[in-house]
Amino acid sequence: MSNVRGHSSQKSAPSLSPLKTENRKLKTPSAFALIELLIVIAIIGILTSLLFPAVNSAIDAARKAQAKNDVVQIATAVTAYETKHGRLPNTNSGVQTVGGDFLSALGGSNAAALNPRQVVFIELQNARKGKSGITNGNYVDPWGGSYRIAFDHDYDNTIASAGTAPGSVASNLRKKVAVWNTNSSSRRAVNSWE
Repeated sequence: MSNVRGHSSQKSAPSLSPLKTENRKLKTPSAFALIELLIVIAIIGILTSLLFPAVNSAIDAARKAQAKNDVVQIATAVTAYETKHGRLPNTNSGVQTVGGDFLSALGGSNAAALNPRQVVFIELQNARKGKSGITNGNYVDPWGGSYRIAFDHDYDNTIASAGTAPGSVASNLRKKVAVWNTNSSSRRAVNSWE
């Protein structure tokens, strides 16, 4: 049958409204699945484990640089002491730990009458975790090991022996002063003559 306007009287299929079509599209899950979260956490864990050794080696390199700076400063302070006073401090002894009256004299006190004018040759600070400084009257490196010093006690510009294994050991060293740290790791060993 046809209608007056020329349209067929046949009924067409009902069309879907736009709201119903949108509702069908929104039925996809919008949250992460548990497996996706576990994968992301695992990837973050792997990346962290790869970065951890790099960070530790950077920290260790910074500590080694600080220790190298310390031994050079101690040697320079002793040389400045000799320039000021015309003699090396404690020249009658062999290898000794950097500490006690000797270190106090370099720091500006008149310990054992070694520095009567109280001239400061080296700035001293207390040690903190991962930092060098004074602990129990001794100068320690960033790992907590002590610094050792040897003098040219007979003023022939030769130190018979300096250093300790596993670090560098020198004999007949052509210096007035040699300073090194005592450490069980050769990677952490530093000295003032190399």
